Amino acid sequence: MSESPTPYRVLARKYRPQNFSELIGQDAMVTTLANAIRRGRLAHAFLLTGVRGVGKTSTARLIAKALNCIGADGQGGPTIDPCGVCEPCVAIAEGRHIDVVEMDAASHTGIDDVREIIEAVRYASVSARYKIYIIDEVHMLSKPAFNGLLKTLEEPPAHVKFLFATTEVNKVPITVLSRCQRFDLRRIPADKLAAHFQHVVDAEQVEAEPEALALVARAAEGSARDGLSILDQAIAHGSGKVEAAQVRDMLGLSDRGAIRRLFGELLKGDAQAVLAAVRGQYDLGVEPAAMLHGLLETCHGVTRAKVAGTEDPALSVEEREAYAEWAGRLGFAPLHRLWQLLLKGHGEVQSAAMPIEAAEMALLRVVHASQLPDPGELVRKLASGELSPSPAPISASAPTSGPAPTPAMAAPLPSAPAAPAPAVEAQALPNSAKGLHALLLRDNALLAQLFHDYAAIVRLEGDALTITRHPRLPASFAADLGAVLLKRTGVRWTIELTAETGAPSLFERANAEKDAARAAVLESPLVQAALQAFPEAELIDYSAPEPRSLAS
Repeated sequence: MSESPTPYRVLARKYRPQNFSELIGQDAMVTTLANAIRRGRLAHAFLLTGVRGVGKTSTARLIAKALNCIGADGQGGPTIDPCGVCEPCVAIAEGRHIDVVEMDAASHTGIDDVREIIEAVRYASVSARYKIYIIDEVHMLSKPAFNGLLKTLEEPPAHVKFLFATTEVNKVPITVLSRCQRFDLRRIPADKLAAHFQHVVDAEQVEAEPEALALVARAAEGSARDGLSILDQAIAHGSGKVEAAQVRDMLGLSDRGAIRRLFGELLKGDAQAVLAAVRGQYDLGVEPAAMLHGLLETCHGVTRAKVAGTEDPALSVEEREAYAEWAGRLGFAPLHRLWQLLLKGHGEVQSAAMPIEAAEMALLRVVHASQLPDPGELVRKLASGELSPSPAPISASAPTSGPAPTPAMAAPLPSAPAAPAPAVEAQALPNSAKGLHALLLRDNALLAQLFHDYAAIVRLEGDALTITRHPRLPASFAADLGAVLLKRTGVRWTIELTAETGAPSLFERANAEKDAARAAVLESPLVQAALQAFPEAELIDYSAPEPRSLAS
């Protein structure tokens, strides 16, 4: 009878790191552990946290091997480079070492499971240097279980080490966190994942396109295990060859070239081309949310290219050229507005009953917004007077789209004089700081407060106003003040901020008057006599006496 063939091991298990040099993306943690082992400063408990698939459990096993390795000759000590051939290393790698206990806290959550650990730690290890407890998903332990573990975790025997792993460190009690040395395992960058996947396909003797591996790395979102699972599926999907087109089909990803073309049509404001491109992608099986996601990635990529260039190795040559071209002719303000519109549309598509219709409406909103004038430019023109904030009057002969005017609408009654526009009031120009402040209070309370507190008038002559430049006054203060004065007086004021010293502001005058009144009260004979009688007395508050009439 022939022996059964060896069962297939998925790539995520087959290429699990066996030493710290194979652990990718966690250099800072490896350096810390190496220094701790070299100097004999080993903590009694370690907490490993991070997203799924970055190597928390694998790192815990590597630490167990590093602490218990005895070397190929059996004379070695703890090392950051375990030999992998001694009995402890082999047994730990195969998961059968009696002194290295792995417990899944998701299925062993109670106080009884923790009591078994507490009882066992009192006994020395059987054959290893350290008795090690690896508790995976430790945040799943119950509150009584955590409380029961606290004392043992704080003062364990010298031969015991605890290694905790969790994806949700915020659910671990602070009392446990304070007793552990914490390591935050980072997401693995896409370029490092792609290089790792290239090593894997070379070892598996599988041909793979670099763009396909970049797509897998991007889809893994920083998780080596997720990426290897996707790569395993891609190898099976491509019958031994991994191609970018097949990976896109397998993952339901939109063609990035089509997304770039759609992004270009959005920037042109061509509504018909946008709708045709969306329907074309939808007919190919691309989900509407994936289209919006791709557009968001493109917008983010263009913005990054504008800030830091296009040296991302995960980008294709075509993407780099397109991003560089868009980054050169688009400003930050349009890119930020486009991001907000696409982000809002993406949320609508995800929750919509009709996703494709919601995607089309969201992109048409982007097209419509591209044809609107820039809000910042409009504000600047209004502040400088290039545009009038009020609509121009309609002449009697000009055609209108509304109903035909009645005689009462066409001309005012002879006895009723035409009223002035409500935005402009016929009145004398204010000639003092108090007059200006009173005028501002009627229109803009915040501007009036700024004027009251910080405006030191140097000159006020008719409609010409010069104010000392104050660091608390915003850059738009002169323009905002001019707009309000134009609205309230009907006159375009000339306002200038200067370094010259002006008269005290209204706030400073009020404080000076209060100080003068307080000084007058302190100098009065009655108060002086009271202070002499009670040297430690202080004047806390006072009120001016009411004037008495002659009749009283």
